[in-house]
Amino acid sequence: MKKRVRWWIGGLLFASTVINYLDRQTLSVLAPYLKADFHWSNRDFALVVISFRLAYAVGQTVSGRLIDKGGVRRGLTVAVTGYSLVAMLTPLATGLRSFCAFRFLLGAGEAANWPAATKAVGEWFPRRERGWAVALFDSGSSVGAAIAVVLVPWLYRAFGGWRPAFIAVGALGFVWMFAWRRFYHAPEDHPGLSAEELRLILDDRAAESLSAPEAGATGGAISGLRLFGFRQTWGAILARGLTDPVWYMITDWFAIYLVTRGFRLEDTVAGFWLPFLGADLGNFFGGGLSSALISRGWPVGRARRAVFVGSAVGVLALIPAAYMSALAPLVACFAVATFSYAAMSTMALSLPADLFENRAVASVAGMAGTAAGLGAIGSTYAIGIVADRFSFTPILMVASVVPLLAALVVVILVRNTDASGRGVVKVV
Repeated sequence: MKKRVRWWIGGLLFASTVINYLDRQTLSVLAPYLKADFHWSNRDFALVVISFRLAYAVGQTVSGRLIDKGGVRRGLTVAVTGYSLVAMLTPLATGLRSFCAFRFLLGAGEAANWPAATKAVGEWFPRRERGWAVALFDSGSSVGAAIAVVLVPWLYRAFGGWRPAFIAVGALGFVWMFAWRRFYHAPEDHPGLSAEELRLILDDRAAESLSAPEAGATGGAISGLRLFGFRQTWGAILARGLTDPVWYMITDWFAIYLVTRGFRLEDTVAGFWLPFLGADLGNFFGGGLSSALISRGWPVGRARRAVFVGSAVGVLALIPAAYMSALAPLVACFAVATFSYAAMSTMALSLPADLFENRAVASVAGMAGTAAGLGAIGSTYAIGIVADRFSFTPILMVASVVPLLAALVVVILVRNTDASGRGVVKVV
């Protein structure tokens, strides 16, 4: 019998996120080569990215609803199987349209990861540990992106082309699937969970439910229309809708940005990797700091807001990055921005589990993910146009200040649901 099974669950969610980002970042890392091979403009590349984002945006809400109904175990099984297969079939693409089609299918499958992981954290972790747990699984995005920077170019060079890279990375999902199906169950049904750990989880869940400001019946998934009636829902939606596009701008365009600044991609591997390391550290900083504040007696909502607002200021580091001509200070500015973004992201991802009872968590997380995807679609299209006609400078200016608007929204809408700040919204 393993001790602290919940952290093994967190490790599985982390691994899922790593593989999820490896699959999607394969395209971004290979973008300079693909643009040259297929004679794509920045606008053409933006269309490929938007194809992914469109399916990903819609899929967040759809998958969130399905996971609230069918459960995390089944939902991630179907999703990872689907997107891993699509990733391995991407080498069949022959041009812009077929690439767009494969990326659309990949986005549809990958959309389930964040609603499922958020719901799993809500099921398995006490509130004081959720910041750490969210930081753990969300850090997989930066770790996956960082690994892709090293692994994908190596695969490209070792096998003499881009197609083997997609196949090799896609196959990792099936390896993960074996561990997932063998080990993941809900806490009440897990055969390896000790009575002590189960009691810890269920006692916290009961305390959370009792402190809810409204009485409500338990049951199945809750109607999305009812969820829209709560300001907490809008706070969670806008927190991600305004901040995630900043991350997508960096992950999708950083390689192209470095090339436009005169750097050879082969010479910038270490620099390319640093912003993703910064994001990884930022995840744990945000989760650790908020958990420490809660342990010191801060209300949950106040702790999350404090970290969110403070981190928004750090994203302003993108402004000087636009004017740096040397690689080291340019990358350092991006690393500060990604560190700060990741701390914000950990708080934004924690909000659905903090604010809502378990049967609504994946639905709210999915709505927030859809908002993030729609924001990313609009920003990606704009980036393609602005980068072709002007430069990346105005793009970085806008990206640096939008998180401040998100911080204002969180301060206004994500208020404590009861006097202690520990209650959750129970939807009647």
